[in-house]
Amino acid sequence: MKDISQLRVAVLGAGKMGGILLQAFLKQQLFTPEQISATVAHEERAVVLATQWGVNVTTDNRAAAAEADLILLGVKPFQIPDLIATIKPALTPDKVLLSFAASVRTSAIEEAAGLEIPVIRAMPNTPSMLGAGVAGLCRGRYVTDAQMLVASQVFETVGRTVTVDEKHMDAVTGLSASGPAFIYIILESLAEAGVKVGLPRDIATLLAAQTAFGSAKMVLDTGYHPALLKDAVTTPAGCTIDGILELEEGGLRVTLIKAVMRATQRAKELAAG
Repeated sequence: MKDISQLRVAVLGAGKMGGILLQAFLKQQLFTPEQISATVAHEERAVVLATQWGVNVTTDNRAAAAEADLILLGVKPFQIPDLIATIKPALTPDKVLLSFAASVRTSAIEEAAGLEIPVIRAMPNTPSMLGAGVAGLCRGRYVTDAQMLVASQVFETVGRTVTVDEKHMDAVTGLSASGPAFIYIILESLAEAGVKVGLPRDIATLLAAQTAFGSAKMVLDTGYHPALLKDAVTTPAGCTIDGILELEEGGLRVTLIKAVMRATQRAKELAAG
């Protein structure tokens, strides 16, 4: 594969996540505007975004794919078959398809393309909007290590990446893609608790959010197991252990585990069609 500084990149479907990635590419100078093309559904939108981003924006997916070395598939999962059918005449084995359509298997894209083309699947999450996301990556049958490295560099513009076998991608979806919603419920509940014990709502929300942020940073930066960090906060006969007792009696731990299991199962169901 070409050096990343020489790659031509097409973002087919520069919507929410596609747009986030495109702006991150430019902000972090992973690619120059001259290296990038993007597609949208309507001409009026293309004109607006071309002016805003300074890149070539078109409604012609096939033309954009024909000029690109790395093709990002940014459309919704149900649109993938039609998109692949449209760009199929422009595909060659030296191009790379990088899909972030949820629950669409690499094998399905390979079969639709009808040739031995490298397909990489990614599952990012919404904190990518602030550069604080995480994306799970897996490779199809024809992907090289160098191509996986480029995919990692693409998603590192909006956060962290992990590489897994494709059999684990539904679990990535259930944990890190659905996970922000679970965390927001926890944050909302903590803030409500703060209001219940007398705090103004804005202060309670700030305390809850910053506490969650700092706690996550402790896990990431220290490398310590969450249980060890929890124990460091929990003094004998103190306030925290009483609160933990209530959490355990309420089944919070099991409920969260079941939530991830159910979200993972739903991802499997969607992938199976």
